[in-house]
Amino acid sequence: MAHLLRGLNQAYRRSLRIPGGPVSRHVYPARAPASIKSVRVIHDSSTNRAAVAAHVSASPQQESTLKTPIVEGSAIKAYSDTVNDFVGVPNIWLRDNCQCSACVHEVTKQRLLDTFQIPRDISITSAVKDSQGVKVAWSDGHKSYYNDDFLAQAALKNNGVIRQGLEKTTLWYSSISDNPPIVQYDAAMNSNEGLKEWLSKIREYGFCYVDGTPPTPEATEQLLERISFIRVTHYGGFYDFTSDLASKDTAYTNIALDAHTDTTYFSDPAGLQAFHLLSHTAGAGGASLLVDGFRAAADLQAQDPQAYELLSRVNVHAHASGNAGISIQPYRGFPVLLHDERDGRLAQVRWNSSDRAGIELPLEVVGSWYEAAAKWHALVSAPEYEYWCQLTPGRVVVFDNWRVMHGRSAFTGKRRICGGYVNRDDFISKFKVLKWGQEGVLKALAVG
Repeated sequence: MAHLLRGLNQAYRRSLRIPGGPVSRHVYPARAPASIKSVRVIHDSSTNRAAVAAHVSASPQQESTLKTPIVEGSAIKAYSDTVNDFVGVPNIWLRDNCQCSACVHEVTKQRLLDTFQIPRDISITSAVKDSQGVKVAWSDGHKSYYNDDFLAQAALKNNGVIRQGLEKTTLWYSSISDNPPIVQYDAAMNSNEGLKEWLSKIREYGFCYVDGTPPTPEATEQLLERISFIRVTHYGGFYDFTSDLASKDTAYTNIALDAHTDTTYFSDPAGLQAFHLLSHTAGAGGASLLVDGFRAAADLQAQDPQAYELLSRVNVHAHASGNAGISIQPYRGFPVLLHDERDGRLAQVRWNSSDRAGIELPLEVVGSWYEAAAKWHALVSAPEYEYWCQLTPGRVVVFDNWRVMHGRSAFTGKRRICGGYVNRDDFISKFKVLKWGQEGVLKALAVG
């Protein structure tokens, strides 16, 4: 694989007529395709990627103990758990993040303050600490009050955990069948604690069953709406279908489907997906398949770091073109393994070979992607990764479409399935508010 990676760089150099030599961080022009420019990062980022397999399964940053901010003259300092010391809070940030009703709407929580009317040389004329916070008088005449908790949280790493709604991640193999995550329908529907438990399990494991669901489309739809509104696509919103190919997609047939994620042809793939088998008559088969994409990614990184890098760097296009008058593609290609640019965390698996279109590599080196993809396919198709389960009326499965791949075995007879999609941001929003509360989430918004 190393010679193939070198080939990617050499091929692109030839296309630019750039002499050979060590790959430079600045060798590619700004307009070079992202998937090509990023090949150089395969070498530059090996240190960062080395910890991905461990990082993806680790618990998120634990909440730090809040330390009371201090006032030194006209300077306000907050504790930073990055440098393990108190750091000065910039005046412009303080003024911009005043929480009074003149600066932030009390109901919508939107800014009312015009940030760009704040004098660039804004200064504090007085800062007085009391038992709950700090009173500040500003050189522009405004007065602010900052609660201790707000200031204490300003420089903590845990803010990213709250903003992204991170949760501990348990990676799994097919042995998850011995103890899969389950909640009861009544608990999820009738209490916020039950709803929080359900969403927490989805965040941790990537899927969760909801048992005791009435075997009707109405009850299933209401269950999904406990999280948020149901996403509408070119196939419609909440779906209730049989294998009649009505929507011009192989999901609407009775053939076997390999493990895949849905809606890779959208710029923003669906966050959650749900299936509820309402009936299966005059036939057999149709077992459901779940594969933990994060588990497979961690193992691929450990076994073949260069294949992992290729799947993390090379953009792949997708499309949905089966219905007349429709050809949906994302605004750009995306890699199979998409990482958070801020911390390198694996954030999303986008894998659907059926919907795959072009690969952003020159033809003379595109074979390297196929080699890496073949290794990935071999992993996610191996028995130790495949969790097979037979859905039954009354049991809904909801899974994270950014992490867990799904498929099914072929079947005979007539099956009726209902379910739907929920947007990723709506899912994470509900989880965050249930876990940290509205105020806890809002406190993490202003800081970075």
